[in-house]
Amino acid sequence: MSVKTLRVLIAEDHAVVREGTRNILERDPGIAVVGEAEDGFQAVRLAAELQPDVLVLDLHLPGIGGIEVARRLKTISPQTRILVLSAYDDDDYVFAAMDAGAAGYLLKTAHGNEVTSAIHTVARGEVVLQASIAGKFLAAHGRGRDNISSADPLTDRELEILGLAAHGLRNKEIAQELQLSRRTVEGHFGNIFSKLGVSSRTEAVIHGASHGWFPLGLEPSSHDRP
Repeated sequence: MSVKTLRVLIAEDHAVVREGTRNILERDPGIAVVGEAEDGFQAVRLAAELQPDVLVLDLHLPGIGGIEVARRLKTISPQTRILVLSAYDDDDYVFAAMDAGAAGYLLKTAHGNEVTSAIHTVARGEVVLQASIAGKFLAAHGRGRDNISSADPLTDRELEILGLAAHGLRNKEIAQELQLSRRTVEGHFGNIFSKLGVSSRTEAVIHGASHGWFPLGLEPSSHDRP
């Protein structure tokens, strides 16, 4: 069975970093770099034109910054998954990027195999955060391992649904997988958000991963589902 080659666009203003990233990605036979952008406007234009599977995005871009690029992609190329590759781990950058729709956030200190692995992971619809970033995300929101109420834990069904969401399934797909109505799945997510004190799937998935309910790592995860 043939494996789909992921079409990747790189947005990075430093030529030497852009070239190095391309060389790393092209070592992976499952990745094809289809374009390179050196500023935010070019990134938006190429994303609209090429409709890549994944955008590897630096946040500090001339013209318009990476956060605004991510926001615009929701309209011009909504199926494109965004992997931020940044030199900065400041709270403001991390939270703004995730709020803008990024599916992953790695630092430029990451190894090449971690970057290629993360590309495959976000392309499957999963979330990838470097360990230090995930910890920062949780700590800043005031939700550590002890914050979940022991008197009101997630039910087995809610854990199952959150696990499927961590594997990138949308509500309709989860409903089909579990033979539930879409409205029932939406109701379960409402309960999950309330119990965990979160407001988005990303936060819920990160919280679940921090408790060891499913992996949120940099290595390719199994296609097995909970």
